[in-house]
Amino acid sequence: MTTTAVPPVAPSPARAAARSPFWLLTRIEGLLFLRSAGAVLWTALVPVAAVVVLGVVPATRHPSRSFGGLSPLQVYVPIVMMYVFLMAAVNLLPAVLTGYREKGVLRRLSTTPVPPSRLLAAQGLIYLGLGVIIDVVILLIATVGGAPAPRQFAGFVVSLLLVAAATLGIGMLITAVAPNERIANGLGLIVFFPLMFFAGLWIPRPTMNPVLRTISDYSPLGAGVRAVQASIAGQWPPTAALLVLAGYAVLCGAAAARLFRWE
Repeated sequence: MTTTAVPPVAPSPARAAARSPFWLLTRIEGLLFLRSAGAVLWTALVPVAAVVVLGVVPATRHPSRSFGGLSPLQVYVPIVMMYVFLMAAVNLLPAVLTGYREKGVLRRLSTTPVPPSRLLAAQGLIYLGLGVIIDVVILLIATVGGAPAPRQFAGFVVSLLLVAAATLGIGMLITAVAPNERIANGLGLIVFFPLMFFAGLWIPRPTMNPVLRTISDYSPLGAGVRAVQASIAGQWPPTAALLVLAGYAVLCGAAAARLFRWE
C-alpha cells in the first residue's frame, strides 16, 4: 500500500503578512496605545471637539476681512490638523520610545529575531495612521459644518503626508537626544508651543505681521498650514512650503538616525 504525499498549502499573501513579526508588533503596540486613555483623549477627542464647536457656532462660518476673506472655521481647520500630527509625533512618540529605552526593551529586542528598528517603524506607522484617521474625521466634520472640501485633493494628500513626515522626523530627533522619558516630555513641550504658535493657533497667519508670517512660512507647521489651505482653495500647494516640509523631514530624520541610541 502506497501513500501519496500531499504538498503543504501555502498561506495566502494576506494571511502571511498578518502573521509577520512586524505586523504582529504593530498590532500589539497599537493595542497598548489605545489602552492609554490620556493619549487617546488629547490626540483624538480634543481636536475633534474643537472642530465641532467651531462648526456649531454660526459666526465662525462667515468670511471675515481680518482673516483674509476666510471664515474662522476655514482658518482653524488646517491648524487643528497640524495639532494632531504634532501632538502624536512630538509629545507621545518620544515618551513611549524613551520609556522603552529606559526599561531595556530596545536592548532586549536586539537579541530577538525582531530588530529594534522594526519597533521604531511600527510606532511611526501607528502615529501616522492615527493622524490620518483623525484628520479625515476633522475634515468631514468641517465640511458638514460649512467649510469647503479640498478642491486640489492630490495636493492635500501630499501636504498631509509631508507634514506627517516632518513631525515624525522632529519626534524621532527628540527621542534620539533625550536620555529619559522625563526629558523627552520636557523637550516635547518646548517644541510644541512655538510650532503651534507659528502654525497660527494664537495669532492666525492672515493676521500676522510680515516678520511673523515669514518665520511661519519657514516653520514646519506654518508651511503645513500654508500648503493645506492652498489645496483646499483649489491650488497646488506652494513649492516653497512643500520643500520646507521635506527639508525638516530629511534633516531631522538624518540627525535622529545618526544620534539614536538603543540603550
